[in-house]
Order: sequence, then C-alpha cells, then structure tokens
Amino acid sequence: MEQPIRDYSSTAVYTAEAYLQREREAEFRSEFINGYIVEMAGASPNHNAIKENLSISVGLHLRRGRTCRSYSSDQRVHANQKGLYCYPDLVVVCGPNQYTDDRRDTLINPILLGEVLSPGTEANDRGEKFRQFRALDSLQEYVLIDSTKIRGEVYRRNEQNVWYIANEADNLMGTLSIASIDLVLSMSELYINTEDLVI
Repeated sequence: MEQPIRDYSSTAVYTAEAYLQREREAEFRSEFINGYIVEMAGASPNHNAIKENLSISVGLHLRRGRTCRSYSSDQRVHANQKGLYCYPDLVVVCGPNQYTDDRRDTLINPILLGEVLSPGTEANDRGEKFRQFRALDSLQEYVLIDSTKIRGEVYRRNEQNVWYIANEADNLMGTLSIASIDLVLSMSELYINTEDLVI
C-alpha cells in the first residue's frame, strides 16, 4: 500500500500492543514498523489498477478447486514478534488461517505476499519490510510489481532457507511464475488500465 516517506527519528516509539489497540479503533489504517507507526497515504491510479489486476488474477485462479484464499490490502499481517504489522497489497494463505490472537484480524501464516511499488514505498518494500517478511516460516514467495514502469519480480525461498529472484519480467510480453500457487501471471494483464509508464 502506498505510504509517505517519513523521518522515523522524530516519531514517538510505540509498543506492538499500543499500536494494535490504536489501530483497532482508528478510522484510518496505519502500519507498525520497529516501534514506529506509519500512516497510510492514498495510492496513485496506476498503483490501484495494478493491485486490482493482481488480486483479480490470483483470486480467480484460487477459486478453481484450491484450498488457498487471497486477501487484498485491507488484511493486516504480523510478520515479526516485535517489528512489523502491515497491510500488503496481496496476501495468500493456504490451509487454516492462523491469527495473532482471538480477535482474528491479524494473519501470521501467509504463503505468498505481494506489493505494488511506488516511489514512496519501494525502498521499504524491498528493504525493511522484506527483511521482516522473511521471518515468517510460512512465507514461500514475495511478488513485487512496479507502478511507474513495466517491471515485476518474484522472490522465492529455497530448501536451504535462502531467498533468491526466481523470475522477473520487464515488458508486456513477459510472465511471472508463482510456484506456491501454481500460477503464471501475464504482465499485459497486470498492467491493464495503467498510464504514463516509463518504457
């Protein structure tokens, strides 16, 4: 989800418990990263179009007799015991949902996460958030789709617990292979209804 660039050094530090209490009562969503609360900002039309295209492709695929479910950017995920609560653009869970507590509003067992990159979020999505996502034992793949140019990447965890770029594409003829749910994504479909992309 798109969010503003923020100078964390001037922001109050919260506990995870304080964040959750505030977030569950809040009118607007925010994420929690290493003790700091980051307010969510509005997303660009390209970001929203790509997020919808990704959600539709994955959702339709998972309806075909699979035991997995996809959730869009309103689903909170907890990725590290103290460091991260966030709302990825795409969340996929296979098998029973597992939650942080009996409120059942924060998932802890995604097998696939996806983020749509924007200038304000790319560094965080590639850096600190991805570092903390890797602490999730359940997570098998991480998908990044750029909202300013035609570019997609799939990161995958191997049997030795090492993450690597499994595949990438940078043109509309390309595809991205998502092994965890046996899906091949078409770049041309991911970028339907986008505009002014850097070629």
